[in-house]
Amino acid sequence: MITRYSSALILVFFFLACNTEEKSSSSVNKKVDSLINVMTIEEKVGQLNFPVGDLFNTGPTVRTAESTRFNELIKEGKITGLFNVHGATYTARLQKIAVEESRLGIPLLFGADVIHGFKTVFPLPLAEAASWDTEAIELAARVAAIEATAAGINFNFAPMVDIARDARWGRVSEGAGEDPYLGSLIAAARVRGFQGANLSNANTLAACVKHFAAYGAPMGGRDYNTVDMSLQTLHETYLPPYRAAVEAGSATIMTSFNELNGIPATAHTYLLEEVLRKQWGFSGMVVSDWQSIGEMLDHGFVADSLEAAKKAMEAGTDMDMMADIYLKKIPVLIANGQLDQKVLNQAVRRVLELKFKLGLFDNPYLYSDTVREQNEIRSVSNLAAAHEVAKKSIVLLKNENNILPLAKDVKRLAVIGPLANNKEDMNGSWSFFGEAQHPVSILEGIKGKVSSSTKISFAEGCNLYDNDQSKFADAIRIAKESDVVVMVLGESAVMNGEGASRADITLPGVQQQLLEAIHKTNKPIVVLLLNGRPLALEWMDKNIEGIVETWTLGSQAGLAVADVVFGDYNPAGKLPITFPRAVGQLPLYYNHKNTGRPYLGKHEEPLTERVYRSRYRDVPNTPLYPFGFGLSYSTFEYSNLSLSKKSLLDNETVSISVTVKNTSARDGEEVIQLYIRDLVASTTRPVKELKGFQKVLIKADEEKVITFTIGKDQLSFVNEALQTVTEPGRFQVMVGGNSAATLNDFFELK
Repeated sequence: MITRYSSALILVFFFLACNTEEKSSSSVNKKVDSLINVMTIEEKVGQLNFPVGDLFNTGPTVRTAESTRFNELIKEGKITGLFNVHGATYTARLQKIAVEESRLGIPLLFGADVIHGFKTVFPLPLAEAASWDTEAIELAARVAAIEATAAGINFNFAPMVDIARDARWGRVSEGAGEDPYLGSLIAAARVRGFQGANLSNANTLAACVKHFAAYGAPMGGRDYNTVDMSLQTLHETYLPPYRAAVEAGSATIMTSFNELNGIPATAHTYLLEEVLRKQWGFSGMVVSDWQSIGEMLDHGFVADSLEAAKKAMEAGTDMDMMADIYLKKIPVLIANGQLDQKVLNQAVRRVLELKFKLGLFDNPYLYSDTVREQNEIRSVSNLAAAHEVAKKSIVLLKNENNILPLAKDVKRLAVIGPLANNKEDMNGSWSFFGEAQHPVSILEGIKGKVSSSTKISFAEGCNLYDNDQSKFADAIRIAKESDVVVMVLGESAVMNGEGASRADITLPGVQQQLLEAIHKTNKPIVVLLLNGRPLALEWMDKNIEGIVETWTLGSQAGLAVADVVFGDYNPAGKLPITFPRAVGQLPLYYNHKNTGRPYLGKHEEPLTERVYRSRYRDVPNTPLYPFGFGLSYSTFEYSNLSLSKKSLLDNETVSISVTVKNTSARDGEEVIQLYIRDLVASTTRPVKELKGFQKVLIKADEEKVITFTIGKDQLSFVNEALQTVTEPGRFQVMVGGNSAATLNDFFELK
């Protein structure tokens, strides 16, 4: 039996060891060794157990009800931290119990999903990706980290970097879209933003890149569903963003719910050991997703929770989120000789190393600062940053007859739609900490922008979901009395995110019918779309003059949208994901491969061509809006594509230049995009791949020469042996303002 006296001696010797190591050149590893050597099996397993504290409730009732249970678990060293617990005072109280009342005084982690902001809510990650601005995206993550850490959180279950090509999947809103190159840059930017320059600084969060791996490719776009793909596709398309995040220094990785090629990701040795640790050199901690260790029983991969614990632990999943399986079963496995204690020690080591890196052993209360909590949450500068990022995220999809921007002195303006005067849905999914009363609604933004002489009429028109058309009449009436109609349509926050897959990606409820009814008034219409996924909008594109993809923009949504609608900000966003014409085209993405009978690009070919080609009979193969698409109030002309050489050796590079002219009277930003096609290779290649882009401000009537450099690395691919290779041959270069770019040339790699 360990007495209180002997426990005190253990602590003294441990901290003396730590202090000694501080004065030497030894690393954190030796400090961790000193601690592991005095831990019991139960204490070790406790460091791998991560339960939920407050789910979506943070009030006193929940905390009082849970306090006794959590206090005892903390004292007994049976939990490593708590999920969804925040508040500087509350986390400090729990931390004090861990440090002062548990045997070894090991500090706690406090984790949360800070996906796109904390109290200051930024645009959904998919929306941020539409900015094609990694500095803005990094800033958004930095502000989120500053606010969350001020409220006691030190462990963030973000960024989500899953490549997603199917708009039916609800969690497409959490990532950066369909492209591995763009997705990799954004993954790294978010990790840098969350973690800052030094994890031991009080305003930095340990990032947790998720969901490893290929969670974004479920069959049918249905969340949690099976993923089955070639390893070549996995390595070439789906793994690059995770690797970029690891190379950016992500402290932790989260496994995914799905199985990959028959093995649940939480026990996938190839993913967790061969790829993550051996190939990429990742030395951080791996945490399961919510109860995913236990869910392996439903997968039919294990017979019971004892086997689940063994397989997950041996595969490399260090921490058990919410299942309590490690806590209950690992001591049994150790006692029965079914699990090598070295495997347990390695997992514990990774958790303790994380706590050292976060500075928790030096100052357990580093992240529980009531002064920071008071001063740094929803500050003026944070809200200004959210406003700026929101503007950059907006994509102009259609602007027929230059209906936009609207004049601020328009005489009569009708604002119609179930999302127009809505605050709560402005925060979007995964915004648990954002309060519903804070966001600026679209209607509020419009009212703050127009002149005092403008008469604004508002009608909801319909509800978001149901089939009730009783509100149509009022909306039609104010439309008829207006000069211009602004319709605010789309999805509610709960219609995207986890568990929010949709088989029908048209406007929900009777919003489409409302739009068609207002269209019959023959008034000019601008549609503002609020959504977290691509929608099928073919009727809208054919019939409505102005369409703006505003996504879900967060705290400053109304201000940012009004800036664009009334011309104070020139939109420059580009789609990070393809918009289909119809749900039946999904999954749809720009970097697809050709077939032996490729689509010819025309919907009305001769009968034999139409039937015997890889195509649909009822809709074109082409998307409604391609990847990289987005208009501006400026217009840009591309010309003079030139290559510095038409032939290059393996160790050489080629410079690719293009002239871009702003042919309008307004300054504007353009995202110049470079695509490459490998025309012949040992394994078939996509019809094009994004290999570079530059976001450039070009003044009215100005032209700029934009130059890209391409070398061996950008021309490589993963072959059937899973080797990254570069093969000689002919390559096509395409440059333009979206993935349908037609300006092209060729070069040869010798």
